[in-house]
Amino acid sequence: MMDQLNRPLRDLRISLTDRCNFRCVYCMPKEIFGSPTHFMPSEDTMTVDEILTVVRALAPIGVHKVRLTGGEPLLRRDIAPLIEGLTHIAGIDDVALTTNGSLLSRERAQALREAGLSRITVSLDSLDSGRFGRINGVGFGADRVLRAIDHADEAGLRPIKINVVVKRGMNDEDVVPLAQHFRFSGHIVRFIEYMDVGNSNGWTRQEVVPAQEILERISRQWPLHAIDRAYYGEVATRYAYDDGGGEIGIIASVSQPFCRTCTRARLAADGRLFLCLYANHGLSLRDILRQGGTEADIRNAVAGLWHHRSDRYSELRGRGDRRSPHLEMFQMGG
Repeated sequence: MMDQLNRPLRDLRISLTDRCNFRCVYCMPKEIFGSPTHFMPSEDTMTVDEILTVVRALAPIGVHKVRLTGGEPLLRRDIAPLIEGLTHIAGIDDVALTTNGSLLSRERAQALREAGLSRITVSLDSLDSGRFGRINGVGFGADRVLRAIDHADEAGLRPIKINVVVKRGMNDEDVVPLAQHFRFSGHIVRFIEYMDVGNSNGWTRQEVVPAQEILERISRQWPLHAIDRAYYGEVATRYAYDDGGGEIGIIASVSQPFCRTCTRARLAADGRLFLCLYANHGLSLRDILRQGGTEADIRNAVAGLWHHRSDRYSELRGRGDRRSPHLEMFQMGG
């Protein structure tokens, strides 16, 4: 099934909750999101059974990868049975999770692995605990996230990816130390250009550290060479160290948009389906289900929506088109 730019639907990112125990300055700044009134009541959140119904409906039309996001997805106590249910859906061959690591104990990591989790990505924007605590807005130390990464490694959730949002003046000095820390670890650090997600982070292009600058900073210390993307639609450009120290990825959605190969749809915690990270309107699959709709109804609705899809926000942003308001990232999932 193709959209208007001949992009197939392959990946579904599912936000399990819009709540998070961090208040990262580039996503959910505490000055704005300090009240529970900003977040949806629990009865509006998709249930495990509803999520599984959606995925069963979409697997026959191309979805084979599922990534669980948030907010912070580990705030959902029912995440393990959800993962187990996803692994039993025909056609789903990859179930991954993105987390801030704060709730990833050794026991939790093992339970997720036993439930069938394929891979895990952990966010870590600095190795300096003081700076990291200021970035996450709640004083959470980098050492505690590093322990969570070790727990995931011990549970066999490898290779682990470490996501680093790079913002000039915030943590750009951490690029080389983070690369150094994870060289020869078997883990993959992915440096992400600071993006204009949501409407509350005060984004300006001047605060973006472009992919080329990130690459040059690291390669001055340890030469790198480009390697092929692992699959069609992979968002990170991959580089390997010449000395065999592993690889890094750079996600350059601002300076080098990759809209033309985007294969993702996003299911928000309230059941709305979005076809672009920067969308401001979504189709409520939760409402279809709660009004008695079937898997076939879900499948037909999404197929029709995808067929007419022409989203390419990052390309248009690069051409100078004015940006329209869109959802906060924690509402939709990253």
